Amino acid sequence: MGDKGAQRDEMLLCQPRDVEEQDSLRLERIAAEIERGFDALRDVEDGVSIFGSARVGEDHPWYELCRGTASCLAEAGFATITGGGPGLMEAANRGAAEAGGVSVGLNIELPREQETNHFVNRSINFHYFFARKLMFVRYARAFVIFPGGFGTLDELFESLTLIQTHRIQLFPTILVDTEHWAPLLDWIGDALSDGGLISPADMDLLVTANTVEEICGYVHQARTAQRELHGTAA
Repeated sequence: MGDKGAQRDEMLLCQPRDVEEQDSLRLERIAAEIERGFDALRDVEDGVSIFGSARVGEDHPWYELCRGTASCLAEAGFATITGGGPGLMEAANRGAAEAGGVSVGLNIELPREQETNHFVNRSINFHYFFARKLMFVRYARAFVIFPGGFGTLDELFESLTLIQTHRIQLFPTILVDTEHWAPLLDWIGDALSDGGLISPADMDLLVTANTVEEICGYVHQARTAQRELHGTAA
């Protein structure tokens, strides 16, 4: 967005000098950003949002696994949607682009600018995190979660909340690399499920996978189930 009004929104907490007129301008910017995202992605029926660390290099096994996953999905007609940055986001966009698929990058304005990786063939820039997160969910059939930091975990738990509350249905959240995620799953099982903070069935909202074939299999199953649910099965 780049304008001074948008830059002021970096401070999300209400400021003493905020007035109704400024809030109205902020609402206009928010609406325009969401509309721009809808316009850019409206033709994406079968997207898969892939999340993972920006800090993983090309020489890491996760990079090649992520690249291969996106390639497999592209060959099956899925669009790959990432945050558009480096690391595992780049790997996913690369795999999709190399397979001739739609490779979407939803970039975000940050104090330290994140450049869109050059494997993205459909790029959309966002100022507001919540507008960007809406696009990750709205145009996806599944979330594929590779190891990552706070941003990756944020997307993971947001998707679980939406599934748990039935805002999205038959939507798998696929954790890649079982060994990596085992401590988190153990904690969820022990502290949340056994502690009565979530239902035992909520543990089933998460699935793990270790290979391209497993990941793509879960996504294919989700697409079929979702189409049947909405009466659009091919």
